Order: sequence, then structure tokens, then C-alpha cells
Amino acid sequence: MTWANQTVVTELILLGFSNLPQLQCLLFAIFLAAYVITLMGNILIILITTADPALHSPMYFFLRNLSCLEICFTSVIVPKLLANLLSANQTISFHGCILQMYFFFFFGSTECFLLAAMAYDRYVAICNPLRYTVVMNRRICIQLAVTSWVSGIPVGTVQTTWLFSFPFCGPTEINHFFCDSPPVLKLVCGDTYLFEMYAVTGTIVIVLFPFILILVSYICIISTILRIPSAEGRLKTFSTCSSHLMVVTLFYSTGGLTYFRPKSSYSPDTKKLLSLSYTVFTPMLNPIIYSLRNKEVKGALQTILHQRNVF
Repeated sequence: MTWANQTVVTELILLGFSNLPQLQCLLFAIFLAAYVITLMGNILIILITTADPALHSPMYFFLRNLSCLEICFTSVIVPKLLANLLSANQTISFHGCILQMYFFFFFGSTECFLLAAMAYDRYVAICNPLRYTVVMNRRICIQLAVTSWVSGIPVGTVQTTWLFSFPFCGPTEINHFFCDSPPVLKLVCGDTYLFEMYAVTGTIVIVLFPFILILVSYICIISTILRIPSAEGRLKTFSTCSSHLMVVTLFYSTGGLTYFRPKSSYSPDTKKLLSLSYTVFTPMLNPIIYSLRNKEVKGALQTILHQRNVF
């Protein structure tokens, strides 16, 4: 079929929260504060775990990767969101939309696999502690981290290239605050059945495969913890993985509510709020969780602050 009325689309409009004109300044202040906290918190985690030799273990190597990832992930979305809240011009170039979607899928997929690598690290540390330094050596840690980052390339490339190969000949308004696949797909005037089947299947595989690895790891971890005779020992052991478990729960619960529900389950405004949870607020909470619940990170931070006061 040919599309006689197809036009060349050079820019799209992100509607965002334009239906709430009276709240634009308040939303800008909230999102800006969340973004600044995200940047500062994750940069602080990177600096602390790099500066303190005691934190040069595999767990903190992966945590540095996660913090770097969160900075990149939120920076793909939030700056444009803030700019649109302040400006009457809410357009995004067609190629800018492509890039935003690509990096959204790239970093999202990477986080799924990185969280799985972190779960495996905790599994080895708790279930096989005598072989921890042998199994989680530097080479293995680098391989797991590189694999996690590389996993996002095919996901972002296939999803984005395929979607934007369709003709755009209808409206140019995206009812979202960033270029996510479902709202952009509504602007396509071609037959998208195969793409939608791929998107659903691909999302399930990319999300569920790491999730199953995480689930199996924590089943083994909890089984091992329950066999520890003393309550103090169980609590101390569980505390080494509680921060990661909270981060995983936040990431998968918010993402699952957004993408693993029938299309008609939520209104567009509700979907925007759910999207805010994992694009804006979860990256902000991650460094807070790790800094408040991790004694080693808190101890390293106190040491650095004490050294500053001394000099």
C-alpha cells in the first residue's frame, strides 16, 4: 500500500503536562529538585566508592556502574522535560525524538541486566562466600558489566529503527513527556501489527530474563539466610543485599505497572505519572537507599567529611 498523503515530518510535539498550566512552575521545581538530587547523589556514590580503597569490591564496582547509568538514564528525559515546562514551544525534532527513544531503551535494557549482575554478586557472596574472591574476580566483574552495557545496543537499535521506519502522515502530537514507544506508535499510519508483537515479545524477554535470574538468586539467598542459626547473623547477612533488593523492587514494580498492563487499563495522565516514577524519582531514590542503608558507604562518607574538617 502507498500513502499518497504522506508528508515529511521534521518535528513532533511533546504534550507533557500542558493540560496543567497552573502547575507548570510547581512541576518544574519538583522535577528540577529531583534531577539535582539524582545527579549529586549518584556522583557522590561514584566518588566515595572510588576514593575509599575499602570499597573497591565487586559490589561497589557494580554500584558505580549503576550510578553512572542512572545519571545517563535520567539525563535523557529530564532536561527536555524541564525545558518544555518553561517554554511555550514544546517541540522536539524528529531526529531528536529518535535519539531520545534509542537511549531510553538502551539504558533501560542495560539497567535490567546490571541489576541481574548485582544480584549474582550477592548470591555468590552469601551462598558461596569461601569462593567469592575467586568467582567474582576483576575479569568476571568487567565481563558482566560490559555485557550489561552492550545488551542495550540491539534493543535500542531494533526497536527504534523499526518504529521510525514507518510512515508518519497523521498528527504530530505525542501525548507524553518523552518519546516512548506506545505514544509515538499512535502517530504511525502504517500496519504496525508485527512491530507490536515484536515489542511485546522483546520487552518480555529483555525484562523477564534478568528478573528470573534475580528471582532465582534471591530464592537461594533467602534459603541460605534462613539456615543461619542466630537472628543477629541473619539480619547482618540480609543487610548486605537489602539495598539492592529495594532498588530492584522499585525498578520492576514501576516499570511493570507501566508496560505490563492492557492498553485500556490506564488513562494517558496515569501513564505519565507512572512513567515519572521510574524516569525521575527511582534514579533519585537509588543513591539515597544505598547511602542510608549501607554502613560502609555511610562510614566512608563520614571519613571523607571528617578529613575535610581536619584540613
